[in-house]
Amino acid sequence: MAMKLINIGFGNMVSANRLIAIVSPESAPIKRIIQDARDKGLLIDATYGRRTRAVIVTDSDHVILSAVQPETIGNRLDKGEDLLEEDEDE
Repeated sequence: MAMKLINIGFGNMVSANRLIAIVSPESAPIKRIIQDARDKGLLIDATYGRRTRAVIVTDSDHVILSAVQPETIGNRLDKGEDLLEEDEDE
């Protein structure tokens, strides 16, 4: 089975089949999710110091911050753009 990776900016990739949600960081509930993940050591900051524009929630409870707009990431996922397929040797 091939693992699909989606580009979330600056060459960072996330496994497409592990994504649960891609949301905007402005609302208070999302800010709480970010803080909870930070407290639990499950926050991954992939913004390279830029402004956070998308918050990605995974099925492993990790929360990933990206400087790319949620719509852009969603479009890449829908269209299969910026997806890499890696064959897993099993």
